[in-house]
Amino acid sequence: MTKLLGKRALVTAGAQGIGLAIARHLLEAGCDVFVHYRSSADGARSLEAVANNLGRRYAHASADLTETEGCEALVSAAVQFLGGLDVLINNAGSLVARKSLAEADDAFWAEVMSLNLGSLRRVTRAALPHLIAAAKSGGGASIVNLSSLAGRKGGHAGSLVYSTAKGAILTFTRSLASEVGPQGVRVNALAPGLILGTSFHNTHTTKQSADATIAGIPLGRGGSAEDVARAAVYLASEYDGFITGATLDINGGVYGC
Repeated sequence: MTKLLGKRALVTAGAQGIGLAIARHLLEAGCDVFVHYRSSADGARSLEAVANNLGRRYAHASADLTETEGCEALVSAAVQFLGGLDVLINNAGSLVARKSLAEADDAFWAEVMSLNLGSLRRVTRAALPHLIAAAKSGGGASIVNLSSLAGRKGGHAGSLVYSTAKGAILTFTRSLASEVGPQGVRVNALAPGLILGTSFHNTHTTKQSADATIAGIPLGRGGSAEDVARAAVYLASEYDGFITGATLDINGGVYGC
């Protein structure tokens, strides 16, 4: 997508799974990319060769996104390296563990909310002045937030807190799109369904559960990180487009708007 040529992108949790695929696809689309990771340093380093082969600028850094200071330092490092920011991909998040309402005490609720919704809010807040500046000089800027099918349907057993956080991301996306639209920043979300081969589903989804889910998918298969990455690049490329406040469902037909 030539619209992304030379654009500057920050991807949170971009060193494994969906985030890694998104970062690679952004590089291939012409972006210079800064990747955040928490502990997956090898994954972050694996993109260096890709970037070099494509002639793109690329760097990465570790940060704790559950702390405001970590988010601000990450954005500062990305902007310093890239020279500004046109695209923000908010991918960080995790189910953490499956717990019922009775099992999810205050500490667990706060942890899951902070990791999924709080990290997105903190990073976006730090990045927004740079995105607005890019929008003024370059015709637009784009934020893509990773939600989940769980945020649409409520998720499987034990994902109440995670589903609540992911549902809140959809509302956050719509509200922020209205707030920053006049300043040229587009805000959209992705809601992936069953995405196989990721650490999330390898950790939290049994084969029996995955098979049962696939049996109800009209396309007859689970998704891949590549499926999500292509959609993320599409929404990122709409930095000067007319799509904002929208959620793109990536689930093989299980749920539609």
